[in-house]
Amino acid sequence: MTQTRQHGAAELTRFTDFELDPQLLRAVEEAGFASPRPIQQKAIPHALAGRDIVGLAQTGTGKTAAFALPMLQRLIAKRGQPGRTRGLVVAPTRELTQQISEEIARLGKHVNVRLATLIGGVSPHAQIEALRRGAQIIVACPGRLLDLQRQGHVSLAAIETLVLDEADHMFDMGFLPDLRRILNLLPRNRQSLLFSATMPDEIRQLAQRYLREAVVVECAPQRPAETIEHGVFEVEEGQKLDLLHRLLAASGPSSAIVFARTKHRAKRLALKLCHFGHRAVALQGNMSQNQRQRAMDGFRQQEFDVLVATDIAARGIDVAGVGQVINYDVPNTADAYTHRIGRTGRAERSGQGYTFVTSADRASLRAIERRIGRDIVRLAEGKLPTAPPTEPIAPHTDPPRIPTPAPRSERPRRTTRSDAPSAQQPPRRRRRRRPQSQRSAQTES
Repeated sequence: MTQTRQHGAAELTRFTDFELDPQLLRAVEEAGFASPRPIQQKAIPHALAGRDIVGLAQTGTGKTAAFALPMLQRLIAKRGQPGRTRGLVVAPTRELTQQISEEIARLGKHVNVRLATLIGGVSPHAQIEALRRGAQIIVACPGRLLDLQRQGHVSLAAIETLVLDEADHMFDMGFLPDLRRILNLLPRNRQSLLFSATMPDEIRQLAQRYLREAVVVECAPQRPAETIEHGVFEVEEGQKLDLLHRLLAASGPSSAIVFARTKHRAKRLALKLCHFGHRAVALQGNMSQNQRQRAMDGFRQQEFDVLVATDIAARGIDVAGVGQVINYDVPNTADAYTHRIGRTGRAERSGQGYTFVTSADRASLRAIERRIGRDIVRLAEGKLPTAPPTEPIAPHTDPPRIPTPAPRSERPRRTTRSDAPSAQQPPRRRRRRRPQSQRSAQTES
């Protein structure tokens, strides 16, 4: 790989400087993109020139447009065989995959780009139908892509541009074997664009093996956006829930994402917040895809103010106007902290990132501070305004349970007809038996 030089990037201050097709420029203007972001300034010229790229930037910096616009430009400039798939984007999560598809569709709406979005957790029938209609670009999670390829529904023989988005997250989720299978199915003569927020050794090795003389474009990948205000509350485990309630109440109606360590913890915490008057919803891996989509849509449309999530939502979820990210549990790695906090302060907006730290979390906190290159301010919870809950808070209050049935011996005896007063019983009609001779005669006939 070669390190790109940054000279000249400052001159590309308008999207018209990239000499994109007028139909793309029209879509860019309608999308409200005023001027290129730094990662777009640095990556788009190399991508338009056909170079392989390793793009390093924190989340929320405009990476999707940095690879979508060159891919769409290539489709316009070079007409391929109709019905063949020419672009492939691989992403780690269903939510990110859908978000990328929506962004590509928005930027390519005036060129009538045909897309297929391949994700697990839902029926594949609509996805197979999109492939049969001739998808020019596929945006997929690795598992569903390989499943449909094995079934003969996907052909990757004509791919001209490959994008691996959030590559470090794919490694964290164990997708490396699937990625290698996908890469081995692609033509050797292709353009490859790899985007990531961090650069672990596995990504470096993958780039060296599968990318050709890749240019590295970097925009402070190790650190969250400078527009985020960081803070730490040092608390005991049993004080977390009360502090979270007061912190959310003090922030008013602004939306917030709360990160919990496990799926069950996220679900229970969302229920508790609802009991205390917050409009909260959980997002965790045990939910079906339809449930996850309803939760995300409700959060985006402000039906919910608080999204309680596991790290499944830490990457790639672009929700405008998230004012706070609160780490109810300290993330396992410093990289995870970067991705979590990156859900706020997006698109150069300001945001707040708070972390609850117990005495057992201090080593993890020091690693986070080394990664982001600064000390995080310790905040005093006593400065928060007192916000009385709708009901008394107990630190480990469980959500209401369905009442347990009483033992059989303690249940009231069910009233039967014989127990009822005789006046309420209708007179019972006795059936008259016929003589034996009549019954025998009827049987013989």
